[in-house]
Amino acid sequence: MIVGMWMTRELICAQPDTPLGTAAKLMAHNGIRRLPVVVRHEDGLALLGIVSATDLYRAYPAHCNPFTATEPTLTASTTAAQIMTESVLTTSSDVPIEDAATIMRDRKIGALPVMRQDRLIGLITESDIFRAFISILQGDSNSIRLTFSIANGEDLIDLIDGAVRNHVQLLSLMTSRKEGQSMCVARIAGAGAEMFIESLWRSGHQVVNVLRTP
Repeated sequence: MIVGMWMTRELICAQPDTPLGTAAKLMAHNGIRRLPVVVRHEDGLALLGIVSATDLYRAYPAHCNPFTATEPTLTASTTAAQIMTESVLTTSSDVPIEDAATIMRDRKIGALPVMRQDRLIGLITESDIFRAFISILQGDSNSIRLTFSIANGEDLIDLIDGAVRNHVQLLSLMTSRKEGQSMCVARIAGAGAEMFIESLWRSGHQVVNVLRTP
């Protein structure tokens, strides 16, 4: 999966001269925590920076919640351009989604603007990453979710062949490695599912967890 498959394309943006009160209302009304600050050109959006919810909290007086404020404050004349983060990490639509997630984790940020050359085309957020991850493991009805050990470097083609021999439909398959141990999570269905699980045990794989979806 790549960023372009999961990014948000319908962007809600601020302009450099957008007042902070307007920026706060845009975030509150749309349930979002950040606004790209852009200049609109005929060929697309030029990204200048990003205003986050944290930026707004810092800009407003300590006693004032920017998302509920109804009275003018000392920040009434302050604009998005004055508080935005200008140095913004970005990504592109063809980047693997796990690479984008790694950047967000390592740099402790919640989103990456998605660029095509020098134009903004989307935004990939933590929520988008969660949706992608859920799509991998979420099961259909009457499926079984298996978690089992695999040897380091084991060829998973053998497991797929075993599923075919047992008349099992392999709905999803992913591996992970933690503390030196490789694990596999598979979602399977079909009349031979129980036989396939038994064959895993016989072949030396430790079946850690079996969840049946009603």
